[in-house]
Amino acid sequence: MSKLKGFFTNFRVRKRILALADMFIVVVAGLFANFPLPLFAKAIDRADLFGIFFLSVILCFSSLLFFGAYNKLWRYMNRTDFLSCIKGVFIGLFVTHLFFYMMRDVLYWEFAIAHAFIASFGVCLFRYMFRNAFVSIMETGHREAMKKRTMIIGAGSATKLLLDEIKNSVKDAEKGLSTSEAAKINPVCLIDDDRYKIGKPYEGVLVAGTTSDIPKIAKKENIELILFSIPSCPPKDRQVIMDLCGKTGLPVKVLPFVGSLLEYSDGEKFTGSYVNQIRDIKVEDLLGRDPIKFENKDIRAYIENKVCMVTGGGGSIGSELVRQIAKYNPKRIIIVDIYENNAYDIQQELMMEYGKSLDLVTLIASVRDYFRMNQIFKKYHPEVVFHAAAHKHVPLMENNPMEAIKNNVVGTFNVATLSMFNDVKKFVMISTDKAVNPTNVMGASKRCCEMIVRYMSMQKDSHTEFVVTRFGNVLGSNGSVIPLFKRQIEQGKPVTVTHPEIIRYFMTIPEAVSLVLEAASIAQGGEIFVLDMGMPVKIVTLAENLIRMYGKVPYKDVPIKFTGLRPGEKIKEELLMNEEGLKKTKNKLIFIGKQIDIDTPKFVNELWKLKNAAAENKDDVAIRALHEIVPTFTTPESFNKPILEQTASSDSKDKKSNDG
Repeated sequence: MSKLKGFFTNFRVRKRILALADMFIVVVAGLFANFPLPLFAKAIDRADLFGIFFLSVILCFSSLLFFGAYNKLWRYMNRTDFLSCIKGVFIGLFVTHLFFYMMRDVLYWEFAIAHAFIASFGVCLFRYMFRNAFVSIMETGHREAMKKRTMIIGAGSATKLLLDEIKNSVKDAEKGLSTSEAAKINPVCLIDDDRYKIGKPYEGVLVAGTTSDIPKIAKKENIELILFSIPSCPPKDRQVIMDLCGKTGLPVKVLPFVGSLLEYSDGEKFTGSYVNQIRDIKVEDLLGRDPIKFENKDIRAYIENKVCMVTGGGGSIGSELVRQIAKYNPKRIIIVDIYENNAYDIQQELMMEYGKSLDLVTLIASVRDYFRMNQIFKKYHPEVVFHAAAHKHVPLMENNPMEAIKNNVVGTFNVATLSMFNDVKKFVMISTDKAVNPTNVMGASKRCCEMIVRYMSMQKDSHTEFVVTRFGNVLGSNGSVIPLFKRQIEQGKPVTVTHPEIIRYFMTIPEAVSLVLEAASIAQGGEIFVLDMGMPVKIVTLAENLIRMYGKVPYKDVPIKFTGLRPGEKIKEELLMNEEGLKKTKNKLIFIGKQIDIDTPKFVNELWKLKNAAAENKDDVAIRALHEIVPTFTTPESFNKPILEQTASSDSKDKKSNDG
């Protein structure tokens, strides 16, 4: 069936079938038209009949081609398309008999009329019948495709509930009742590392082997889909299993990783559809570390009944901040963003979820505008300010350094200064690992922002606690590589990676935002909070895993193209500078970095020069000033060179060792 489906779904094949069928129908129609002709009209000479057939085949095909009869999708053919076929046949035969009359000075008009009617009827009937057959084949193929031969990993309680739901759905389908997604799964075998279960049926499905056997069993059983059904699997084990699944080249779906489906936190049993909980695997499932857990009680105690302002509140981090803050019963949330579309989206989302129970204020304003921001502070009196507004795209900021300085540096200075002047209780700035030993304007501008916050925290007359949170790349955020990779795979284009050795730290948006909120709840002022993000991940490995999630083979089905490092780009990022030590917090994965003291008069003077240069749009002057204010600001070439040389040396040693 799959071969037949593939044959009929090939558009070129369908066009050729139609063309040959039309030629055959025109000839057969001529024979039918000629058969009764001797009863009431002059019979056609055999030579003339063959000549008419020859011309009619060529001219009818040309006419049908002209009217677009071979460019229609069979599934969607309608009355207009059939009329086009009738026009094509009639005009093709009219020209045929006209041409024949001009050559032979004879016209078989009775035959011509009968031929045209029979041929047009035959052409339309063939299309109608073929369209129905095509739809039937497609729907049959679709049903077969939807009921996929499935390997389920895990023979535990979650799988038992899944199999029970699948069995019940199949029974409902046999009775003609409405079917669910469960009826589309054909559980062929189970995989489990419990040796006592192997070779035995579990809920009627054979446990065929262990996880190490996944590639072999998948090939042997012609598996089409792998379903990961161990919600409680530790991340490191999950990563190993996912790597084995990736070798099969098959699509993988999972039960949700975070939390347990089997029991709610209040002890109530889960009563919904387990099949509906199945989702596509996400890249964060492959990070190889436990999801970060946070003290919600501390966060609630701090946020509850507070007026919270989020700058950049429509962005990927800012909007998630707003969502999580809303859960802790704040007195009011103030969203500040310059981009009205994003601000509108999060506003509407929260209004639909909370209605009038949430006091939400959405303001369109730029953090660059000191007087506008001052107006907002004076009117709404925020108690906690989360500063997420920033330009973060490295190559774009390399080409537009003034914008990074104006928005990041000047914007942070404005909001931090106004927070101090208006006795805001806490100011929390969102920073990035690119601020550590920066090699680009964006990173240097964010390091300067960290220094501004440090400077503010050193002011003795300040009643505001100033805090910095620093973390790595955020999965799924605006500008993240993951959405780009997905678009490239879905559009059939090569996945582009800048360099085969480039590595990054990753975390999810909820993790990043929870870090910010917990930092706000435990901070006492002057700290820089750093998250233990586990081992860094190679971007090329991330791309390979993502390609496998789509059921494709990296480099074979989807090419990976290395485009070269972008302007200002590092081979690897760092979370701490050499001068910064680490101090533990009660959350074992959150640390406090020791802030570097600032020479206040010198810093103020350099900051003033930087601000003036940015205001005058003097690129060279501003970048020189940025180098002066951030002494660790270096070029990407000087930073990357020793790392690449070390990598090349290591690869050379490995090659020699393998050759030996």
